[in-house]
Parts: sequence; structure tokens; C-alpha cells
Amino acid sequence: MSSRAAPRIAVLMGGPSAEREVSLSSGRECAAALRGEGYDVIELDAGPDLPARLVDLAPDVCFNALHGRWGEDGCVQGLLEWLRLPYTHSGVLASALAMDKERTKAAYRAAGLPCAESVIAPADEVRARHVIAPPYVVKPNNEGSSVGIYIVRDAASGPPQLSPDMPAAVMVERYAPGRELTTSVMGDRALGVTDILTDGWYNYEAKYAPGGSRHVIPADIPPEIAALCEDYARRAHVALGCRGVSRTDFRWDEARGADGLVLLETNTQPGMTPTSLTPEQAEHAGLGFGALCRWLVEDASCDR
Repeated sequence: MSSRAAPRIAVLMGGPSAEREVSLSSGRECAAALRGEGYDVIELDAGPDLPARLVDLAPDVCFNALHGRWGEDGCVQGLLEWLRLPYTHSGVLASALAMDKERTKAAYRAAGLPCAESVIAPADEVRARHVIAPPYVVKPNNEGSSVGIYIVRDAASGPPQLSPDMPAAVMVERYAPGRELTTSVMGDRALGVTDILTDGWYNYEAKYAPGGSRHVIPADIPPEIAALCEDYARRAHVALGCRGVSRTDFRWDEARGADGLVLLETNTQPGMTPTSLTPEQAEHAGLGFGALCRWLVEDASCDR
């Protein structure tokens, strides 16, 4: 860092992805927390002029609070590497890999981690017929926050009528029944297991609408399942090459015990408001929101 009295932190937020509003919320909360930790903080809504603004500002660290495409898929990470500006969270390769759900699953399988069967198929074909036997889930292969999720429960309901803005190719994934669990990893430390309770599927509205979901931490699950979640999340973090914090999501079918636990995806830019899942888990593990944000800044680097 430079010799400024207070290190200058540029919080990157907003951007053009489908998760823009979530990112703006994360960015504002992180900026406030970092100011509370004594940093000189500048909030940057990431637009086409981002490279020029970063050159002009010359921050000591870029705090990446972007979510979704361009901010979470290796694009902005490549820009920051090019400018040699230290940044938080995962680097180019891990970000790009984790954002591609099918390639993430290939990394899981190579590491011996269980995940749901899936195929990539043309969206028009998915609209026309069942490409795998129901029940199954259709989702974009490279978006986060459960954007664009369709559930087909039985053959009688027919194939899903995907919206026109779905990508040309989509993931069709075997439906994994059971509870929604998640575990964050900070460095090499798993922060606990949260049970996410909703009235239906944990989609975008359930994640972000008031009252859409309830978080139970620690999850009321057998100790051996909690230990497996933490072990799998750490192994996923390593297999994908993640840095900083990540969060891995699971489905657990209680009737099948340990065999019913499968990984869904790993998020390299988890939500960062004080009530988001990862900060909640950090708080439960004894690390307040300001301290978590400070840890991420102190962990920042190039060549991630």
C-alpha cells in the first residue's frame, strides 16, 4: 500500500449485470463498514469508464462488490491485473471457472465432490421437449443469484416456456430434493452451515425480497452432515482456486443421509450486506461485518 495516512479503497459496485441492484446494496454496506474501519473509501459504479477512473484514482486496493457477469466472471479481475491494482476475492481463472456452472461441476467431479447430473442444451430444444426425464431444473449456465430458474416437476406439465431473454444454451439439471444448505469459506476456514428456509424454491425473490427466506445458523442438522458441508466447501474452494471468501450451496435429501448431500454451485462474490449469508456466518464465527471487510482488504493482492 502507499504512504497515504489512510489507505484508499475503491469499492466496485453496480455494473451492468442482472444482479446490479444486489451489487449496489453490497457495495454501499461494504463502503460504510470500511469507512468505519478507518479507510479512505470511494464508491465506484462500474461502467464503461471504469479503467480511466481507476487510473485517475490510483486506489491502494479495489474491493470487488460486483455480482454476476463482468464483475464475477473474470472480466473485471483481468482489468485489475492489467492495471496492477490489488483486489479482493478470487482471481481471473477461479472467477471464470466458478461462474460457468458446467465447468464448475467438472472441477467438483475431478475433486471427488458429489453434484447433480446435468446437461447443456439449446434453449429452443428445452422449450420443445424434455431433454432429460423430469423432475429437473433449467437455469442459465453463467448467471448467479438464481436468476432465470425454471422447475419442471413431471412429464405431464410439458417442457418449460423459457423467457425470450434466456441464453441460447442453458443448463438442464436433475432436480435435487431436500433442504437448502450453504457454507462459506474464508481463506482456508469454513465458517459454519446455514439452513435456508423458504416456502418454495430459493429463487431471486426468495433471496432478496423482505421475508422471502429465513436463515438458521447453525443449521439444525446432524453433526456428520455439518462436517461434510464444511469439508466439501473447503475442497470446492481449493478445487476452483478461490481466494478471499467463497460460498458453496448444497441440497440435502435427509432420507438418504450423507449420500443425499450434493453441491449446486460455488459463489466467488457472495452477497455482502450485514444480513447476507456469508457475513451472517462470519458473525456467528466471531468476526463482525467491519472486521470481515477489513480482512478482505488485507488479503487483497494481484496475481490471484
